[in-house]
Formats: sequence, structure tokens, C-alpha cells
Amino acid sequence: MLRTLDIVLIVVMTAAATVTYTIKHRAENKLEEVRKLDVAIKLEEDTIDLLRADWALLTQPNRLERLVGAFGADLQLAPTPSTQLAQPQELPMLKADVPIPEDEKAKDGVAALINKTDNIATGSVAH
Repeated sequence: MLRTLDIVLIVVMTAAATVTYTIKHRAENKLEEVRKLDVAIKLEEDTIDLLRADWALLTQPNRLERLVGAFGADLQLAPTPSTQLAQPQELPMLKADVPIPEDEKAKDGVAALINKTDNIATGSVAH
């Protein structure tokens, strides 16, 4: 006859086999997800490369000169005068660089929260 220990061992082995199969199945599903994401990333990278090449083609100076010649009268295009170009030192100071007035410094910290700006660097002006 089967002893109690044999039955317990059979139940433990069956449970271990079930857990192992479940883990293996989940791992295979995750691997399939990773493969799908790799394919999607590769597609996005290829699309970005294609769009960059297209942008380089569309912004060639020779092509733009031809378009200006063809459509300049219709669009009334004119060259930008050098006086309309601003240098970085001519731009107004950043909000974070504006000094806080003395009367607002004395408040209970509310002004500090109002005047607090984010630290997002846009890269538009060299500091």
C-alpha cells in the first residue's frame, strides 16, 4: 500500500511541475512581447532614418532657391534683414533670473512658490 509520505511526495512533485510549467509559460510570453517590442523599435528607427533623409532632401539650399524663384512672387517672399536677427545677449532675461522685490520676500513664502519656475532646459539660448 501507498504510504502517506509517498502521497505527499507525489502531490509536491505535481505542484512543483505545475509551478515550473507556469513560470516557463510566462517567460515565453514575456520573450514574445520583447520580440514584438524589438520589431516595433526597429520600425520606428527605420522611419526616423527615412524622415531624416527626406528632411535633408527637402531642405537642400538648391531646391529651396528654385522654389523661391518659382513661388516668390505668389508668396511675396523677401530676404530677412540682418537687423531682424537677435543675438542671445539681446534677449530678455529668464524669469528665474529676475530679482524678487523686497516686499514679496517678506511674505510668508507664498511669493516664493508663485515665482518658482521649472528647471526645463530648452537649449534655445546658451547660458
